Amino acid sequence: MKHFYRWAVTILTFSILLLLAGCGAENTAQNGGASQPDTRTITDSAGRTVTIPETVERIVCVNVGALRYTCYMQAQDLVVGVEDYEQQERSLTRLYNYVNYDAFASLPVVGGNGDPYPESIIAAGPDVIVAAAFTADDADDLQSRTGIPVVVVPGSDTTLDDNAFATIRLMGEVYGREERAEELTAYLEGVRDDLEQRTAGIPEEERPSVYVGGVSFKGVHGFEGTEAGYGPFVLIHANNLADATGQAGAFDIDTEQVLAWDPDVIFLDFNGMALINEDYAKNPDYYQGLTAVREGRVYAQISFRSYASNLETALADAYYAAAVLYPEQFADIDPVEKAGEIFTALLGSNPYDDLKEAGYAFRPIQLGE
Repeated sequence: MKHFYRWAVTILTFSILLLLAGCGAENTAQNGGASQPDTRTITDSAGRTVTIPETVERIVCVNVGALRYTCYMQAQDLVVGVEDYEQQERSLTRLYNYVNYDAFASLPVVGGNGDPYPESIIAAGPDVIVAAAFTADDADDLQSRTGIPVVVVPGSDTTLDDNAFATIRLMGEVYGREERAEELTAYLEGVRDDLEQRTAGIPEEERPSVYVGGVSFKGVHGFEGTEAGYGPFVLIHANNLADATGQAGAFDIDTEQVLAWDPDVIFLDFNGMALINEDYAKNPDYYQGLTAVREGRVYAQISFRSYASNLETALADAYYAAAVLYPEQFADIDPVEKAGEIFTALLGSNPYDDLKEAGYAFRPIQLGE
């Protein structure tokens, strides 16, 4: 009987302790305790419903554009790991990297170019993984392998398309920086509208024909590297000869076609200048056959495509090209000052002088120099 009594008391005591523990856990959750942190749900660009912490303090960014737009959002302080590409060199072709390189260089590597390392991400301990242009399946897979919420943002490989603005809005929601998202959106809409208002009404016959060469895509290209739908030209309604080819995006053109077009103005991407000057040394007669070369109407475009399009540089290029093509409509614009304004608005600093020191200035180009 005594054994039965002791057994009954033990069972009763254990049951009471379990009940009290359950009540304690419930109260902890209700009061926002550490065991059950406050969360919220968002819908990402892949249409997924994702539960994330109420306050996001630590992130990693994977795939093209996620880290770049995070820097535009002035949220680089949240980043706790970067892809290896961000540590290879301090790059003037990616100004978000150039400005933040020292901070990025000290962070753990959590992936290759668009190739996340799940174990490294787990070790870095982010609250959220921000993935650009992931499919829903890829995002679910990474979330399953890490146990960390994955939020997909659209990213953008052009200038001011809908995806650019959607990325900013979604990042503002995730990072709790809606005010910055609104500020940045308003600034970029102002840039877009300013370029539109100055150029949309220019009669077709007053638009010089334009060719851009040296455009990078899947590596560096020479004079033949061009682009239909070239972002800076689209923003200013330029008469881009490559648009007449039926091509889309960047491609190599038959340079004899450029000679046949004989564009009024030529712009050259600095990324391709070494190859262009090398070819010029071998084939000067070809280039001298172009009126724009003979008459000094060849101008610079600062390279903006590296790990997709870098928005701040593309916008600065648009203003410089517009000032060359439409001097009357842009008489009040100093392209160098405008570049500094854009760089500061998006990146928080103005590295134009560093670009200029490296030879990447807005200026006429003399081939063979």
